[in-house]
Amino acid sequence: MLSIFTGLESIPPLWLQIAFTPGAPEAIAAAWVLFVLAIAWGVNRFTNSDPEIVRKIVHIGTGHVILLAWWLDIPAFVGITASILASAITLLSYILPILPGINSVGRRSLGTFFYAVSVGILVAWFWHLQQPQYAALGIMIMAWGDGLAALIGQRFGKHKYKIFGAQKSWEGSLTMTAISYIVSSLILLGTQGNIWQTWVISLLVAVIATALEAISFLGIDNLTVPLGSAALAFILTKLLELN
Repeated sequence: MLSIFTGLESIPPLWLQIAFTPGAPEAIAAAWVLFVLAIAWGVNRFTNSDPEIVRKIVHIGTGHVILLAWWLDIPAFVGITASILASAITLLSYILPILPGINSVGRRSLGTFFYAVSVGILVAWFWHLQQPQYAALGIMIMAWGDGLAALIGQRFGKHKYKIFGAQKSWEGSLTMTAISYIVSSLILLGTQGNIWQTWVISLLVAVIATALEAISFLGIDNLTVPLGSAALAFILTKLLELN
C-alpha cells in the first residue's frame, strides 16, 4: 500500500490541480460534489422538505463520486486526501454549526464522519489491489441502499422491530436488501459477466449489508456496511476463483 504514496512530492497540491486544470478528472469529481451540495442547499432553502430529504440528497449524491473516481481513473492519493479533508470537516461540524442541515438527524450520530472515512479506506484498499469495483460496490450500497431504506422506512414503515435499542422497520430493511442486491448485481455483472456466481454473491452481500445496517448504532453502519459489503464481495469472488 505504500506504493500509493510513492512520488507524492512531485505531485502538485490537490487544490492546485483542481483550480488550474478544469478539465481534469479531479475537477469533474469536485464539480459533482459541489453540484450535489448546491441542490441540497436549494431544497433546504426554498422548500419545506423534511430535513431528512436534504440529508439523503447529500448521502446518495456524493456517493457517486466513487463511480467517477473509478471510471475516470482518479489516483488513489486524491481519494484518500479528499476523504481525510471531508472527515475532518464533518467531525468538526459536530462541534461547530458548519453542516447543520446534514448532521441534524434528531439523534446522536457520527454517520457523516464514518461515511467520509469509509471512502478513504476503500480507495486505499482497492485502488492498491487494482480492483476499484469493490470500493464502488461498497459505497454505492451505502449510498442507495441505506439512503432509500431510511426514507422508505420512515414514510411507509409500519412493521417495526428493535435491535440494540434502535427501532427499524421491515419495510426499510427489505428496501435495503433489494437495493443492495441490485447495486451488487449491476457492478459485478459489468465486471465479471452474467454468470451464476454474480447473482449468488450479490444475494449474500445484500443479506449481510442489511444485517450490518440493522445492528448499527451511532451511525456506524456508514462504516460497517460499505467495508463489509466490499470485503465480502471481494473474498467470495476470490474463493470462487472468478478473477
